[in-house]
Amino acid sequence: MKFIGMASDHAGYEMKEALKPLVQSLGYDILDYGTHSTESVDYPDFAHPLANAIEKGEVCCGIALCGSGNGISMTLNKHQGIRAALCWTPELASLAKQHNNANVLSLPARFISLEDAQAIVKAYFAASFEGGRHERRVQKIACR
Repeated sequence: MKFIGMASDHAGYEMKEALKPLVQSLGYDILDYGTHSTESVDYPDFAHPLANAIEKGEVCCGIALCGSGNGISMTLNKHQGIRAALCWTPELASLAKQHNNANVLSLPARFISLEDAQAIVKAYFAASFEGGRHERRVQKIACR
């Protein structure tokens, strides 16, 4: 089994929980970095542990959620080894993996339905990084 990390703030908590059975059905064990309720919290408190786990190789990749998806994505992308992509359609999720080798799928929990989120997660995990010209571009993302 591969391990995937999941993290959310209070706005993404219910969707995170609802997505877990799908992620498990795709063959992943889940390490949940929180939050664990709908009580108001700060998304960086959960984004940083997820990013650290990916950078250390404890999980292969992650799914992150907050209300708009922006705050958690911005926090994740402060880490050099993270390429978090905010996706609200399956096509964006596929391209994020194919062209950008995104290692975190970020979802805007307040702006998509659970059905949309499930389709986006399926598309992300069905896609593969294409490499080639995209590899060169991905290598230029990190600050040197």
